[in-house]
Amino acid sequence: MALKERFDALIKLLLVGDSGVGKSCLLLRFTDDMFTSSFITTIGIDFKIKKVDVEGKLVKLQIWDTAGQERFRTITSAYYRGAQGIILVYDISDEASFNNVRNWMRNIEQHASDNVNKVCGILVGNKLDLGDDKRVVSTARGQALADEFGFRFFETSAKDNVNVEEAFHAVARDVLHRMQSEAANQQLLQQQQHSAAQPVRLTAGSPRAVQDKSGCCR
Repeated sequence: MALKERFDALIKLLLVGDSGVGKSCLLLRFTDDMFTSSFITTIGIDFKIKKVDVEGKLVKLQIWDTAGQERFRTITSAYYRGAQGIILVYDISDEASFNNVRNWMRNIEQHASDNVNKVCGILVGNKLDLGDDKRVVSTARGQALADEFGFRFFETSAKDNVNVEEAFHAVARDVLHRMQSEAANQQLLQQQQHSAAQPVRLTAGSPRAVQDKSGCCR
């Protein structure tokens, strides 16, 4: 008999952004600590699994890498609904990919649950290794847009392995905190409902009991 896989939480993350911004490279760097310069367009959906330690909890991350092309968005829209965290990626050397962040945010708002886009999202400006001579989107603009959406912000390089671990761990930590908060709130609600459903037990000496006894003996 196969042993049951042990982990404290299962978290589904979704990588979104334009084609060519480096989503697959970020995922490969994070899960396998590898980088390839060969550009292979993701067709539809791909995903990888990685277990990480998040504040002493063993968390299994299921990370879905979506195709960035417009023709695949009808396929990928269904995957937003189950996502607990969103990683929205643009290329710091590509103005169009940055401008399209707002389009991706509209998709997130349309398809994802409210708590995903309000709490558990990060904006990532990738390809930091290209240097300032090829940069067209400043750090300040990226941070300002992330602040507008209420997202955390990271600039990364999949090639040089800069801030990749930090970005994935940050969103995983946010999701775990939200899951723990929801579990605590649910437990409190159940306790309140249980207390409200309990019958009132009267003792012989209680005022209500004395009143009831005198009433029946008149």
